[in-house]
Amino acid sequence: MEEAREVQEGARAIGVKILSFNGSTESEIDTVFGKLVEQRAGALMLGSDAFFRSQSNKLAALAAQYRVPTIASFRDYPVAGGLIGYGASLTGIYRQVGVYAGRILKGDKPADLPVQLPTTFELVINLKAVKALGLDVPATLLARADEVIE
Repeated sequence: MEEAREVQEGARAIGVKILSFNGSTESEIDTVFGKLVEQRAGALMLGSDAFFRSQSNKLAALAAQYRVPTIASFRDYPVAGGLIGYGASLTGIYRQVGVYAGRILKGDKPADLPVQLPTTFELVINLKAVKALGLDVPATLLARADEVIE
């Protein structure tokens, strides 16, 4: 997975140890949080797949219960009570899907349409989670956030 490889490379560059756990069922999520505590992990980064997105409420509750600072690549996570979400704007992605659907309906061939990467990203910070974890968030980061949930 590209995302995991990039995280590992970035961590190595700054001397941070990364633990990798996989979870693809609700019971595995519980097990992973137990392992995080056992390994004394300092933080958790959630993968950017549909399963984790569908489990935002559970993940946010477990992160709060075990007091593990957690970031996800989707805004649903901090909205559900999690700490931070940073990733591509789904609104922007869906808008581009609509534009492409319209072009195809007007006769453009799908194979002729260029592959596009997201251009709009969202940073959402949940201040309740920040306070519950006893963290300090720099004012500069709060100023850059697209949304700050109080």
